[in-house]
Amino acid sequence: MNVIDNQSFNDSFQYFDKEIVVEILDIFLNEYEERLSTIKKSIDELDFPKLKFHAHSMKGVVANFAAPSAQAAAKTLEDKGTNSIGDDLIGDYEKLEEITLKLVEEIKVLRENFV
Repeated sequence: MNVIDNQSFNDSFQYFDKEIVVEILDIFLNEYEERLSTIKKSIDELDFPKLKFHAHSMKGVVANFAAPSAQAAAKTLEDKGTNSIGDDLIGDYEKLEEITLKLVEEIKVLRENFV
């Protein structure tokens, strides 16, 4: 099953120049590892305000790609940060990481269609 809803993605980006779409994709590809690392660090330090902030940021970024499962995984961590809930943070992070890595692979394929 795809992480990206291709129809929604195409609807969102249909009016963009191909170069702009490639730039948006490249920004994500260049930043996702640091985004995940920052979320993981917030979890390791039990810094709930930072977890909320960074998970919220990740949720917004993956929303650009019409990736509802990635959004939901990030929202789970955002909510736990908001409410200072430490239960199963590592499991939730691993789910986000797994979905994000699938998203990265799908973005790489999509990118090839725009170059």
